[in-house]
Amino acid sequence: MAPAGKAQWRRRILDARRHRSLDLRAADASALSHVLSELASGASTVAAYVPVGSEPGSIAMLDAMRGAGARVLLPLAGEPGPLQWAFYSGPESLVPAPYGLREPSGSVLPPEAVADAEIVLVPALAIDRRGVRLGRGAGFYDRTLSLVSASADLVGVVYDDEYVDLLPGEQHDIAMTHVVTPGLGLRRAGAE
Repeated sequence: MAPAGKAQWRRRILDARRHRSLDLRAADASALSHVLSELASGASTVAAYVPVGSEPGSIAMLDAMRGAGARVLLPLAGEPGPLQWAFYSGPESLVPAPYGLREPSGSVLPPEAVADAEIVLVPALAIDRRGVRLGRGAGFYDRTLSLVSASADLVGVVYDDEYVDLLPGEQHDIAMTHVVTPGLGLRRAGAE
């Protein structure tokens, strides 16, 4: 039986991620890089994230999107509130940041910079078929997604088994328009 509450979902997914083999993570990261390169080929700006630990993806996905011609915005770790941003210029531009994260060392852009992105990749623990996203619970993205252009694609990035039928949601949750997984590729949320 699937977990009912957000805390139960988070525990289950984080435990499963910890047990995902390095070989499987590497294969999934390669598949995501390919899909995201294709997705970014028509965009001038993509807001993304630097995967850490067992999160889906790799630095290679950022390089693939840049190689496809998109400028890549990355969030900066800071105080709770809407995320600030900086442009990614390659792996050498990433520096250690709070919470064990990595972020670009370039000029700091205000939270509103995310409005320039046509595609916003959002890290998630799970996405359901309706587009409801389960994050880690800190609210950084919840406070940021209201600044995104109404025409932008909100793309939750998860592993295949984290794209699920139904998650608990709340009134303030902003739904993803799409989900991308290593095996399923890009899917429009709510289309199934």
